[in-house]
Formats: sequence, C-alpha cells, structure tokens
Amino acid sequence: MIDWQRVTSLRSEIGEEDFEEVVPLFLEEVAEITDALRADVDLSALEANLHALKGSAMNLGFSDFSSLCHTGEAMAASGNAASVDVTAILNSFDASKDAFLNGLAGEYAA
Repeated sequence: MIDWQRVTSLRSEIGEEDFEEVVPLFLEEVAEITDALRADVDLSALEANLHALKGSAMNLGFSDFSSLCHTGEAMAASGNAASVDVTAILNSFDASKDAFLNGLAGEYAA
C-alpha cells in the first residue's frame, strides 16, 4: 500500500525538517480534491483531478492509491469517466493515509 522506500528516499532528498513540512501540505492538498470528490463528482474534471492525485500520491509513496488514480485517469481520458470507481479511489486514499501515518509513527513498522 505504501512504498516505504520512496518515503525514505524523499526524506533523504529533502531532509527531515522539510519532510515534516511536506507531509501535512501533501495531505491538505489531496484532502481538498478528495473532499470535493466526496461532495460531488464532476465528471468533466475527473481526469484532471485524478491526474493531480496520482502525482501527489506517487511523490509520497502511496502506491496503491496512485495506481487506482492512474487507472481512473486513463478511463476518464478515454471517455469512460462515469465508469470510474471513485468510491474505491477515496477508500484507498483513506486506508493509505492511515497506513502512512501509522507507519511514520512506528517508523515504518507496519
């Protein structure tokens, strides 16, 4: 679910202090989009929203969530936005966020 090697690499690349700042910003940015999707799925914006989520997810190691966003983005791009399982994507984010925060608290002892 979480690519802990990516998390370790990011932490090493940007440093501990910046990492501590990036995590809440990432979660806030993603929450803005996921909250909007929970309220109302705008099919005309779904491809762009999933693209943004995918990129953020990849940067922080949310591998399963990123994969679902990638698949949904491709479906939306091919005209099948209505078939994207947005609920599964949102559930994956919630589970990934929990696993990530728990892993950080236990220093990846998941």
